[in-house]
Amino acid sequence: MNQSARREDIPGWLTHIVVPGFNLLLAFVLSGILIAVIGENPFRALSLLIKGAFIYGDSLGFTLYYTTNFMFTGLAVSIAFHCGLFNIGGEGQAYVSGLGVALVGLYLGHLPVLIVIPLGIMAAALFGGIWGVIPGYLQAKRGSHVVITTIMFNFIAAALMTYLLVEVLIKPGQQSPESREFAPNIWLPYAHDVMNWFGINMLSTPLNLSFIFAIIVSVLTWGLIWHTRWGYEMRTVGQNPTAAVYAGISTSRNIILAMFLSGAVAGGVGINEIMGIHHRLLLDFTSGFGFVGIAVALMGRNHPFGIFLAALLFGVLFQGGTELSFDMPKVNRDMVVVIQGLVILFSGAMESVFRPHIIRLFVRTRTAIAAPAE
Repeated sequence: MNQSARREDIPGWLTHIVVPGFNLLLAFVLSGILIAVIGENPFRALSLLIKGAFIYGDSLGFTLYYTTNFMFTGLAVSIAFHCGLFNIGGEGQAYVSGLGVALVGLYLGHLPVLIVIPLGIMAAALFGGIWGVIPGYLQAKRGSHVVITTIMFNFIAAALMTYLLVEVLIKPGQQSPESREFAPNIWLPYAHDVMNWFGINMLSTPLNLSFIFAIIVSVLTWGLIWHTRWGYEMRTVGQNPTAAVYAGISTSRNIILAMFLSGAVAGGVGINEIMGIHHRLLLDFTSGFGFVGIAVALMGRNHPFGIFLAALLFGVLFQGGTELSFDMPKVNRDMVVVIQGLVILFSGAMESVFRPHIIRLFVRTRTAIAAPAE
């Protein structure tokens, strides 16, 4: 059996489950060694991490709140990736989406709930999509590389939001660069409030209905990419632009479409943060979620289900890591960031290091098992 035939017969569970799982295991093993070096018990640290993410009081709500943001940014990166684009501008697109929500909340917040909440969601998607489509247009029509332009647009978004919150949208009579609070009509219900409607007691957490919206967007993304003509065209452009041109597929149109959709999905962070939690526009509400979304997409193999699992993992690291730093003072916030970095390193940048060896071991094992039967 030649090498190409062997590669064609590699099962999906090996590349999508075993390889990422092995990389994640290595990241946690190395993290455990680092924790042991500073004089703490790595097994106790792991126990505290899990309890801090799922078991302690309101921990699950916080974990799912972080997961929601990572789902949006991970899906945004994956949509662009399927079209052969590396969108590093999720941070800026999410940031500007908050501006769209804020404009609706500040000037249309008096409208009925059933009108203003859909308007806020559409504004977040529109503003994020516009901030993504500009770099897409520049690549499709002017040849500007989307990696460079999306990085630049992150800085432009930060400067724009600083100016608006200091000079234009700031609440009169205050020093803090933030807008006034929106009318309650545009607030998304919290998960604990929804549970209380059904007689179920739940501790107060930032988790809101954006989590359900993120799941819906995941399903829609799966349907778009793998079950529509537009998704087929985007994947064709991403895998072989030359073949796409010969097939009559417009590469420029699909690049622009993919970047608009990518930015629109990243706008979910604005919905979760501004409509769901803060209820006002403020600086730096994205908190780096857009950049972590790149690692989430890589770990999830750019598939919505994989992205959900990767987003949940980073939600666990963010929330459980916070609790861990409280119970283990030596494992401070900086050490938690190092653990997150190791997960990103092994699951993202070094993903291809161990992948060929695992595949080769699988092929040899399968050949050895099949040889006696022949």
